[in-house]
Amino acid sequence: MTPRLDHIVLGCARLDQGADALQGRLGVTLPEGGQHPAMSTHNRLTRLGSEAYFELIAVDPAAPDPGRVRWFSLDDPATQARLAARPRALCWVVAVDDLDAVVARSPVDLGEVLSLARGDLTWRLTVPRDGHLPEAGLLPAFIEWPGGQGPASRLPDQGLHLTAIHLRHPAPEAFGQTLEALGLLPLVRLHAGPRALSFDIECPAGPVTLD
Repeated sequence: MTPRLDHIVLGCARLDQGADALQGRLGVTLPEGGQHPAMSTHNRLTRLGSEAYFELIAVDPAAPDPGRVRWFSLDDPATQARLAARPRALCWVVAVDDLDAVVARSPVDLGEVLSLARGDLTWRLTVPRDGHLPEAGLLPAFIEWPGGQGPASRLPDQGLHLTAIHLRHPAPEAFGQTLEALGLLPLVRLHAGPRALSFDIECPAGPVTLD
């Protein structure tokens, strides 16, 4: 199956504070998600359209040290400085049916494939060993759900719809070739400029851009 958008990821320094800030912009309440024991993080989730969803994630201060570097660059001082100011776009996640095949044919290193769980959900995900975000989050993480079914359908529909993912890259032609090799170009809008990631979301009160 063609790669398909699974979810977008925004990070924050403190989950409740980040949720309050985003709820004010989106005009909806972000429901509780849960904990990720392997990474000592926790999240909030809501649906984006019919098949994708929105994830807000933060380090869980009540969880023990995970014994490894956390995902989504959450242990990186530069990321922590960005998140101290406000919730920020970290990366996007693409669902595939054969994760091992994607990793094997990728022209860039996507990291190791981890088997993970949150509550009754299980999945496999590409995570670089040092926790960095490939291309500063412009290259997505890849996820494989058992049976191909992620959690979007069980999340509340609050009228949010993702209308565009914007990727800005200093060498868009070369980076575009990487995206094309992975079947990702149809999912994004690629622009020239310093590396930056942003999401356009249509909300009940109007359009919002999150970066």
